[in-house]
Amino acid sequence: MMIGMPAAPAANRSFTTSIDISATARGKVVRVLNQHLADAADLWSQTKQAHWNVKGPDFWQLHKLFDEVAGEAAAWADLCAERVTALGGYATGTVRMAAAASTLPEFPTRITDSMAYVKAVASRLATFTNSARAAIEETDKLGDANTADLFTEISRCADKYLYFLEAHLQD
Repeated sequence: MMIGMPAAPAANRSFTTSIDISATARGKVVRVLNQHLADAADLWSQTKQAHWNVKGPDFWQLHKLFDEVAGEAAAWADLCAERVTALGGYATGTVRMAAAASTLPEFPTRITDSMAYVKAVASRLATFTNSARAAIEETDKLGDANTADLFTEISRCADKYLYFLEAHLQD
């Protein structure tokens, strides 16, 4: 690419594959996966933000819990990206790509209370897991049971961590 020339739209790139899902359906599945790749990468960074900045008497347990959630988010991003490429798509997973495409709200920077951190992470994780659950049906309707199963795996794990976070908020 020459300096000053716009890059080719990476999200539209595709590669030859012998997977027997139509190119049209694969393209739609790749878009769903790349969206979740962006959201998972953003969830990772926002959860690390909470991990680095949480304070208070429950610091240690929340610091560790946020780190676990961030680790899972990184794994979810990897699952999505690798499935994109397996389907002949191009994974759009840089930090800048994720920031531009994420559907998650920006992380609040003015919070100081540890439970406010828990609420912020739980809210973003809920958005992510609910979207993953919707993607199960969407990718299944597109004839890609394997990607639907991948989203089932992601949502099952994300639901567990959402439960862990929300348990801190209950009386």
